[in-house]
Amino acid sequence: MNRSTLMAAAYALATALVAPVAAQDYPTQTIKLISSFGAGGGSDIVARIIAPRLQEKLGQSVVVENRPGAGGLLGNEAVANSPKDGYTLGVQTAGQLITPVMTKVVRFDAVESFDWIGQIAVAGLLIVVRPDYQHKDIKSLVAAAKAEPGKIVFASPGFGATQHLAAELFKQVAGVDMLHVPYRTSPEALASLLGKNTDVLFDTMTALLGQTQSGGVRALAITGKDRDPAAPDIPAAAESGVVPNYDVTTWYGLYGPKGMPPAVIAKLNKTLNEILEEPATRERLSKTGVIVKSSTPQAWHQFMIAEYKKWSAVREKAGLEQR
Repeated sequence: MNRSTLMAAAYALATALVAPVAAQDYPTQTIKLISSFGAGGGSDIVARIIAPRLQEKLGQSVVVENRPGAGGLLGNEAVANSPKDGYTLGVQTAGQLITPVMTKVVRFDAVESFDWIGQIAVAGLLIVVRPDYQHKDIKSLVAAAKAEPGKIVFASPGFGATQHLAAELFKQVAGVDMLHVPYRTSPEALASLLGKNTDVLFDTMTALLGQTQSGGVRALAITGKDRDPAAPDIPAAAESGVVPNYDVTTWYGLYGPKGMPPAVIAKLNKTLNEILEEPATRERLSKTGVIVKSSTPQAWHQFMIAEYKKWSAVREKAGLEQR
């Protein structure tokens, strides 16, 4: 064995011995937690609820950094290209997974460029209409859409957004045709509904729950398979009997760049799940309209694979071109 081979073997052995110790000592410096959307959005809110609890339990500063842009692509790129040491993490959302589905050129793999640490929460979307709209429930809406294909107009806050794809899946499950009008933001989409320029709106609990509670809009259904504790009087769409197995949720979870030390992933998952068991943390998250849901890294990874396949199939069946 020559000198260079001996040195390489010695280095490999030293690395193998040091890595577990480094993982055991983790963290020893500030952790950056990236939110791929702007301040005040769902991702940002969840990140700022979780960050101080991670900081306290891990004993190091956890700083939330907003990297908005391109439907979450910029934040995902930042995480994918960061050092694989556990000091740059992110809060992943459904929108960040759907954007690559709808985009031609993406400089990372939407699933396999990341290590999936654990899920945090899920939340159904709301399907709402104006208070005076003639169709008062999902069954009536679907019947009308079948009777006059393309006449009912639905709004969403953006082409290719989670809300848009949720409506496309609704159309596919119900076997109906409705016309889509995308807007740039949730407030613009809501204004179009209230102004009678559109008939139906698919949007998040965060954007619409206050409006439903004040009577500004009528909620026909929630898109998840279960009712939301924050709005127990709003039925799940699947309860109508006309969209069986319809189940759409937005969700949040913790992730990092591919190649993090397994012991670091395990420590972060254990810490995150402990945080999600805290009554105060659960209450804070629940008030934002989400349902707390923890997971193992393995289950979170498999969920991401399934979600990517699901939304890719919805896009293809709807005939939506990637942009």
